[in-house]
Amino acid sequence: MPAHSFNRHTAPTDHPRASRRLLATAGGTLAALSLLVGGCRTSPNADGADPSGVGTIGGPGHEHIVAGETAMDAGNNAAAIEEFERAIAINPTLTDAHLGLGDIYRSEGDYNKAEKAYGDAARVAPKNFDAQYYHGLMLHLLDRVTEAVGAYLKALSVKPEDFQTNLNLSVAYYQLGESSQAYTFGERAIKIDPKNGPARVNLAAVYADLGRHEEAVTEFQQSFELVESTPRILLAYAESLKTLGRYGEMRSTLEQLVKTVPSAAAWERLGYAQFKLADYAKAGEAFEASLKLDPDYFPALNGVGVCELNRYYWSNSTDNDARQRGINSLRRSLAINRNQPSIEALLGRFR
Repeated sequence: MPAHSFNRHTAPTDHPRASRRLLATAGGTLAALSLLVGGCRTSPNADGADPSGVGTIGGPGHEHIVAGETAMDAGNNAAAIEEFERAIAINPTLTDAHLGLGDIYRSEGDYNKAEKAYGDAARVAPKNFDAQYYHGLMLHLLDRVTEAVGAYLKALSVKPEDFQTNLNLSVAYYQLGESSQAYTFGERAIKIDPKNGPARVNLAAVYADLGRHEEAVTEFQQSFELVESTPRILLAYAESLKTLGRYGEMRSTLEQLVKTVPSAAAWERLGYAQFKLADYAKAGEAFEASLKLDPDYFPALNGVGVCELNRYYWSNSTDNDARQRGINSLRRSLAINRNQPSIEALLGRFR
C-alpha cells in the first residue's frame, strides 16, 4: 500500500434502520470519511427476523420489552436496561430484548457490552438480519475484523443485496489486506447504490491496492462529485496520479490541498510532483515547507537531500556546501528510518 494512501484501521459505517430512531452517534470513518454510527433497526418480525416467532407480541416477557422500549424512547436508559434484562430472565430467547440492550449500549458507546448483546441476539435468532449485522458492526468497531467478516457474511445470507453490509464487508476485507475480496463486495455495493460517495471512495482505495490506478482515479473523481473530499482522500488520489505519471494533475491537486489544509505529507508530495516536472526550485521550497511543519518527516528530508545533491552536480561538482547539505539531510533521514535501502545506497556514493 502506498505510504500516503488509506489507513487500514478505519472503522465501518452504520446501517440505516427503518423504524425507531436511536439517539446515539459514535465517531466512525470509512476510507477517511466521517460517518454516523447510529440509526434505527427494523421492527420485530420485519424482513430478516427470526421466522420461529421468538419474541413475538404477547409472548412471556413481552410486556417488559414494551416497557423497555418506552423507557428508551423517553431517554431513560437505566430503566430500559432493567426492563430488557427482566424480559431475558423470563425468556432468554427474546430476540428483541437482546437487541434492545445492544441498541442502548451502542448508543452509549459501550461497544463491548453491545457486542455481547447483539451476539446473544444472533445466537438466539441466526436468521435475524439486525442481530447479525449489528453484531458484525460492533466487532468491527472493536477492531475484531476477522470476526466481523463472519458476522457480516451471515447478515448477507439473510439480505444479500443490503448496501451497507456489502460496503462494510469490503472495508473489512480491505483492512485485512484481502483486496480481491474487498473488490467483490465493494463493486456490489456500488451496483446497489451508484450515487454513494463513501462507496466510491472505498472502491478507489481497493483499486489502488490492487494496482489498478486508472480505475482508482476514475472512482476518486466520481466520489468528488458526491462527497466532500478529505486531505487523506486527496493524498491517496495524488498517489494514484503519481503512479500513472500524471504529475501535472498531481501537482494541481496538491497545490489546492496545501492552500486549504497544509500538512507535511501534502507539501512533500507536492515537492515530488514539482521535481518530476523539472521545477526544481519549487520542489525544494515544497520540501522545506514540509519540514517546517514536521522537522522529522523523513520523506521531505530525502527530497531536500536529493535537491541539494542535484545542485552539487549542476555546479560541475564544485558546490561542496550543497553536497554537504544533501549528505546531512539524507543522514538525518536514515537516523529516523533505517529501512531505506535506496537512500542508503545513494548516500554511499558520497561517503
